[in-house]
Amino acid sequence: MTRPLLLIDTDPGVDDALAILMAHAHADVAALTVAAGNVGLEHTVRNARKLVELLNVATPVHPGCPSPLVRAPEEDAAFVHGTDGFGDVGYPEPRPQASAEHAALALIRMTHEKPGELTLVALGPLTNLALAVRLDPSLPSRVKRLVIMGGAVTGHGNTGKIPAEFNIGFDPEAAHVVFEAFPMFDLVDWEATVRHAFPDEVYESWSAHGDERATFFHAIFGTARLFNAEHERAGFIAADALAMAVAVDPSIVTRAETRHVAIELDGRLTRGATVVDWHGRLGGKPNARIVLDVDQARFGELIAQALGVPA
Repeated sequence: MTRPLLLIDTDPGVDDALAILMAHAHADVAALTVAAGNVGLEHTVRNARKLVELLNVATPVHPGCPSPLVRAPEEDAAFVHGTDGFGDVGYPEPRPQASAEHAALALIRMTHEKPGELTLVALGPLTNLALAVRLDPSLPSRVKRLVIMGGAVTGHGNTGKIPAEFNIGFDPEAAHVVFEAFPMFDLVDWEATVRHAFPDEVYESWSAHGDERATFFHAIFGTARLFNAEHERAGFIAADALAMAVAVDPSIVTRAETRHVAIELDGRLTRGATVVDWHGRLGGKPNARIVLDVDQARFGELIAQALGVPA
């Protein structure tokens, strides 16, 4: 399998961490562009730097937007990921430094430098990408492929706005800009990640048999794992990791539907919902390949290898 060249927009976050470990194991990574989301920008940038240090790679880290485009966020996810986004384990200040170039400008520059070569993987709120698209509307034409982790395509979200998923709900206006700008993208939604959870014993085996990457991930995952257990989220749910699996190995997808997907911006109870025109009633051109099922065994292999589990 040819290693894709990835440009990762992210808000690390525990599940982002696993996805970034997977990216470096199975692809070439051009850069990490970082937004606020799971926690504030100071923490998400620091966490991205920590992952670069852990992996001993020279992947640039570009800080981006500290808040959504229009409205202040209604919630972050510190109650899941820990105040610092990495389980509050208190790791030392990372040595690698962040770039002075803003994430949106880096997205524009790199797509100009490598037109048609980059797979863009969006793991967090879409604020950086939306800003880049507004600055340079031609950006989508230079992206080889866009994979988005976000949405809840039948309304089973994970935020206070019941139909909304966190990444889209954090900055619905940004999602609206991106969904309208790109003619086609792969959408890996929250509901798919819940369907593709792994039994706890599988995760325990990975943790026990992996290398320092598995040790690190297990440490930062403690807070999120406890939250999941207390909120009846069964098994090991790896949301951003599923999107990354789709990015690094497109053949993993076993079932998908291509539909028009739009973002609800105004609903009192539904702001941030991903509205799928399942039956083509609204006349919109299909813009999303909605990933519904993947090869679970292959998904597990990609995670295990990224955690250093021997084959």
